[in-house]
Order: sequence, then structure tokens, then C-alpha cells
Amino acid sequence: MITSHSTIAHSAYHDLLRLLQDEAAAGIIGNPHKVIRNGRGYWYDMYRLGTAVKNRYLGEDSPEIAARIAQHQKLAEAAKTRASERRRLVRLLRAEGMTTTDRDTGTLLAAFEKSGVFRLGGTIVGTHAFRLYEGELGIRYSVAELAQTGDIDIASFERLSLALNDQAEPKLDETVHSLEFAPLPAAFSKSVWRWKQSSTGAMVEFLTPSFRPEEDIRPLPALGVSAQSLHYLNYLIAEPIKAAVLYRSGVLVQIPQPERFAIHKLIVADRRKAGPDQIKSIKDRAQAAFLIRALAQDRPDELSEAYQTALASGPRWGERIASSLKRMPETAALLASL
Repeated sequence: MITSHSTIAHSAYHDLLRLLQDEAAAGIIGNPHKVIRNGRGYWYDMYRLGTAVKNRYLGEDSPEIAARIAQHQKLAEAAKTRASERRRLVRLLRAEGMTTTDRDTGTLLAAFEKSGVFRLGGTIVGTHAFRLYEGELGIRYSVAELAQTGDIDIASFERLSLALNDQAEPKLDETVHSLEFAPLPAAFSKSVWRWKQSSTGAMVEFLTPSFRPEEDIRPLPALGVSAQSLHYLNYLIAEPIKAAVLYRSGVLVQIPQPERFAIHKLIVADRRKAGPDQIKSIKDRAQAAFLIRALAQDRPDELSEAYQTALASGPRWGERIASSLKRMPETAALLASL
């Protein structure tokens, strides 16, 4: 059974998210302008540093970001007031029982936000993204749903990274090294796409969609790292949403749409059904089932659209989804009823 947080908690979460987005817009230091590439608009903050002109990527064009850019000067003047209000909202959400983030994870995500990872297209995927749907959907997680994980997976499109003309600063390898993460180069490549923290054993991995038969290591120039390419990942991270991490006065990150996350979990669960990843497959199906139950109640149209989009992406997609649903009769019935 899905239970909900109070209306107060749900409203407070979205107030916190709005304030974090206002803070990001207020961080503009030059003249914002829009660039059109391949029919898509991208906003940049153009400013002078010494004799050089820099372009700092702000985000893909949308009515929301255009509106925030239009009022960025007003937002900058109210920065102290916003910071105080964010801290109040985080305290309120903790009191309401919404899940907070541990210090190690919060420190890392805050460092990534500061260096521009999420601004430059990085999207948190995996269990850390699942945990953040609690605030987005206003649903209450039990201990069973909140499987603990120290691993953080961040995905981004290679083509977006190549097009941005901007880069994380400080560079990500410097950021993770400062937090005692050591690089773990792949056995078949000198490129580094994952790091491990010596004190906690936590892993940080970077991923990117594969649009070719192989799943190889690809560069992400905007983030200054390499990434493991994976099939089906393009579906997951298309049109991501912003989310607020409950750490200190809040951290603004990016996660997949919850309905795409749920359907994608059905796909990856089938990919992991054999070998040592079978336990992960069980977790994938559990997360998919939980989210599909919640979304079928509150966002059935969005869930149906995500489901149909995946099925229309190719016969192999449908086969993998159907294979997982054979083990999940209640979830299969919910999707069939949409």
C-alpha cells in the first residue's frame, strides 16, 4: 500500500526545490544568451575573465529557465533571505519524516553541484535517484523500500557534453580526489569512469547511452571524465527533472522522470536476471513495482506515455519488459489497465 506525506511536507519540498532553482538562476554573473543547435535552445552565461570571454552553460531552453533568467537580478538581491528559508524548509521536512541524505553522500553531491555536474547535464540514476522520488511524488518510503547503497551513478549524453562548450570546474577528478576517492581504471581501457572511496567503500560511476552495438568507454568532455556506455540509457535520462537533496540547506540535482525510471527498471531487471547480478534484478523489480503503483494512482497518463514510448522503441525493448512483468503479475495488470 502506498502512503503519502502530509500536504505540508509535499508543499515544503516543492518550495525548497523552487528556492534552489532560484539560487541557480541568481548565480548568473554575466549576460545570459540563448544558442540554437540542431533545433534545440541552450542558455549560456557570457562573462569576461581577464581578456578572455567565457561561456558558462546554464541549461536547456524551457519556459521555466527563461522566466528565471529574466528575473535573475532580482533573485540575486534576495540571496540571504533564500538561504535562511531553505534551511527552515529542510528542518521542517526532517521533522515531517522525509528521508535525509547521509553526510558522505551529501558532501559529494554538494561538491558535484558546485562544480557544475548537474548544470552540465549530469543526471543521478540508480537507487539514489529512486530515494529522491519521495519528495517529488510526496510518497512515504518504508525501510524496505529504502535499500541502502553507497554507490552514486551519474549519467549524461555524450553528444550534449560535446556541444556545450563548457566544463565542470573544478575538474571532477580533482573533486573526487579531494574526498579521498581513488580511480579504478577498467582492465580493458586506460580511461577512468569510476572511483572508490577508501574510507567508506562508496563508488562513483559515470555512464552514457550507447547508440552502437558495443557498450564501450566514451568521453564526456563537459564533465572531464570518461563514461561506460550502456544500451537503453538514452530512454532513462531523456528530459530529466530537478530534485532537492535534504542536506544542509539543500542541494539541487537532476534525476530521471519517475515514470521513465520505473519502466527502465523493468528493462534492466531482465538484463540482470542471470549471474551475480540477480540480487540487483530483484531490487530493480521491487523499485519498479513500487513506483508503478504510486504513478498509476497519481500520474497514470504520464506512466502510460512512458510505457508506450518504451514499447515503441523496438521489439527487444518489449521483450525485456514482458520478461520482467511475467514475474510481476500485479504490476503487469496495472500497466495493462492504463
